[in-house]
Amino acid sequence: MNGASATPAPLVVAASLTAVEGLVLVLLAVAELAHLTSGRVTMNVTTTGFFLLCGAALLLCAWGLRQHATWSRSPVVLAQLISLGVAWSFRGGNLPLVAIGLAVVAAVVLAGVFHPASTAVLTDDPTGTGRGGPEEDRPAD
Repeated sequence: MNGASATPAPLVVAASLTAVEGLVLVLLAVAELAHLTSGRVTMNVTTTGFFLLCGAALLLCAWGLRQHATWSRSPVVLAQLISLGVAWSFRGGNLPLVAIGLAVVAAVVLAGVFHPASTAVLTDDPTGTGRGGPEEDRPAD
C-alpha cells in the first residue's frame, strides 16, 4: 500500500467485483473439468486452463487494486472491455439477463477504477509525496 492512504470506496467496489469475476471464472474451470468427456479431452482441458488462468489473473489484479498497485489497473480495464464485448454479443439472444449483468458489472468496475479518488491512489508517485507534479514542487513567489 502507498503510505497510510485508505482505499477509496469506489476502488473497493471495483476490486470486489473483479474478485467475483475471477471466482466465477475459476468455478467455470472446475465445472468444465467436471464435464470432461473422452471425445473432447483437448477442448475440455484447454478451456479449463483458459478459465483457470483468467480467473487467477483477475483475482491477482483484484488483490493488486486493494494494495494500490498501479500494474493492476490496465488488466482490469482490459477485462472489463472484453466483458462489455461479450455482453454485446449476448444482447439479442436467449440470455438477455447475462448481457445486462455483464454490462452492469463491467460499467461499475470501470467507474470505480476511473473514479478520481481511485486514480489518485493508483497513480505512480515515485517521490511518495502524493503531489501531482513538478509544478506543485515549485516554491511560492
